[in-house]
Amino acid sequence: MYIHHGRSSLCAALIAVAATNTASALDLEELIITARHDTRTIDVSEALSISPDAAELLRDAPGANVATNGPITGIPQYRGLFGPRISVSLDGSLLAPAGPNWMDPPLSYAVTAQLEALEVYRGIAPVSVAQESVGGAIDARTRRMAFSADDQIRTEGRLVGSAQSVNTGYQIDADLQAANDQHRVKVAAMLQDGDDAEFPGGTILPSRYERQRYDLGYGFRWGDHNIQLDYGYNDTGSSGTPALPMDIDYFEGDLYKLAYRFEPKQGAQLSASIYASELDHGMSNYALRPSPVSPESWRRNIADTRNSGFKLEASLADDTGGWRAGIDGFDENHNSNIDNPNNPMFFVVNFNGAERSLVGGYLEREQNISEHIRVELGVRANRVRSNAGEVNGTPAMMMPPAQALRDAFNAADRDQTDNNVDLVAKLNYAVNDALSLYMGLAQKQRAPSYQERYLWLPLEATGGLADGQLYIGDINLDSEEAHNLEFGLDFAGDRITMHPRVFYYRINDYIQGTALEGTHPATMMVRMMNNMNGTNRADPLQFSNVDAALYGFDMDWAWRLSERMELSGLVNYVRGERKDIDDNLYRIAPPNASLRLSYAGDNWSTMLETVGYSAQNNVSATNRELESSGYAIVNLRGTWQVSPSLQLAIGIDNVFDREYAPHLSGYNRVRNPDIATGERLPAMGTNLFGRMVYTF
Repeated sequence: MYIHHGRSSLCAALIAVAATNTASALDLEELIITARHDTRTIDVSEALSISPDAAELLRDAPGANVATNGPITGIPQYRGLFGPRISVSLDGSLLAPAGPNWMDPPLSYAVTAQLEALEVYRGIAPVSVAQESVGGAIDARTRRMAFSADDQIRTEGRLVGSAQSVNTGYQIDADLQAANDQHRVKVAAMLQDGDDAEFPGGTILPSRYERQRYDLGYGFRWGDHNIQLDYGYNDTGSSGTPALPMDIDYFEGDLYKLAYRFEPKQGAQLSASIYASELDHGMSNYALRPSPVSPESWRRNIADTRNSGFKLEASLADDTGGWRAGIDGFDENHNSNIDNPNNPMFFVVNFNGAERSLVGGYLEREQNISEHIRVELGVRANRVRSNAGEVNGTPAMMMPPAQALRDAFNAADRDQTDNNVDLVAKLNYAVNDALSLYMGLAQKQRAPSYQERYLWLPLEATGGLADGQLYIGDINLDSEEAHNLEFGLDFAGDRITMHPRVFYYRINDYIQGTALEGTHPATMMVRMMNNMNGTNRADPLQFSNVDAALYGFDMDWAWRLSERMELSGLVNYVRGERKDIDDNLYRIAPPNASLRLSYAGDNWSTMLETVGYSAQNNVSATNRELESSGYAIVNLRGTWQVSPSLQLAIGIDNVFDREYAPHLSGYNRVRNPDIATGERLPAMGTNLFGRMVYTF
């Protein structure tokens, strides 16, 4: 079991020990969550998960959820915030998706079977772990063999294979690692494939997927120093995204990272890393889904993204706490061009060299005030510069409103700079060995994304909102500014543990689509297109600064009934509201809870789980969001440790084949006799799955 060290109070350490003891007796746990005041470290090295999307693992973290636009396109949501408001890193490295509609969210580049842990920073993230974290921070950590104590080479390998019935999907993952006291090497490969998924009412079209991933790593250690070089290649083939206007034709990408660490037994520690990714993406509305009836409506989008970043950090521990200081930077550059394979004269330069560069610095102090009181204070300053090249397109050459949009965009000052400051203060008070209290205050800021600034033509390239609405950007947007307040407690008794939190986030200048006047060129263009094509698309929205608030409660808990049996669960509630008008925020998870009963034998274990969601009636009128119904499903799974090196597992999700549509699913955009266009997409039906893990 993975336990995160550092910045843990005495009480948090005791909670982690209690969780470890429970896990050893109940190793069925799909996701083992070790408790700290500010994080949930989810050990997924033995997770019983066959989903091709690593984001699905987050459903077992308090406050977390997933907005699903396709089988490998899950976007993390945390306490109602999602997309670029959540900092998602891969072994500490950032990645900006190549898809302007987030068909490849950052967490999709994490390979589930190769992960060691997902660290979810609960609530307010420290300034040292994320550049922009209005909605929190998540880090996906890859399993890596440690250096050994002598020059003898040791090897270890892992082969994971799984299959499921609902889409005849399968996944094969293999890695081989070797290490001694100076060198370590890793070679890994992954293959995923699945057909269109079934639900009780028919088939979800298209929901097939295919993906390959290859990784190489080499580390070298001398004395107190070590370096690590990693390379990954991602190759995603034809994959459905039925909640979006196009499907994935391909994603091809290279990911690089070079990291250095200086870790003496005493004194300051130093770490440094540089990383980059080159991502190419193609999508279309005719390859996987039924093609548009009119050849003039066929669309293809070719996009690419180039990312690079760095981080330099020094830390120093003393008798009463520790200091952490650093500088970091991240640069992303995006291009996106739309065409029609049936009409070589049609084109739209959607984004042309849209760039966003952030350079920041931070200082953080953790201080033991007394035996019972510990505080964390942090400050971060970020400078974010955005720019984009000129744009054009066939609509701007034929339609006066589109021409007005193009000319205004090209004539505008697109070079924008935001200077932002994050402030964090946390207090932990250990009442006794079993109970501690927590309070956190923060100011968090986020500069607009390139879509929010530079979307010049009414389109749906909105970072995965999947609301079916057309948007344009606003070059002059201000940064979001969140003021966060949260309270909680951590209790770890002999048999019962619980970690409740209440929170309130007030976000000034929250970026949200708002209605445009009828005389705006974007509105005039959409209405003109409706008249020409006989369609009835709603008037477009423009990304604007508004005022918003989110508040709620989340908790994870466990009750050890005996040495072999445990009852555990989650409770989540979040409400998101506009404060400038009477409306709700878009795509907020409804109240939900889960309950698990686990039993562990000597070499086998089983678990019965119930997951329930209430109806969501607090929906966004601005986004024309539909209400959703509540539901509950039952899941069952078990494991058998055949030998020290071989584990077999089976399970059934949605045992009673319940037909339901999660609120965080998007709306169907595909002609499908089983699902009406514009109807919320259903979840999969009964799914029988099996998994084998062989280690050597």
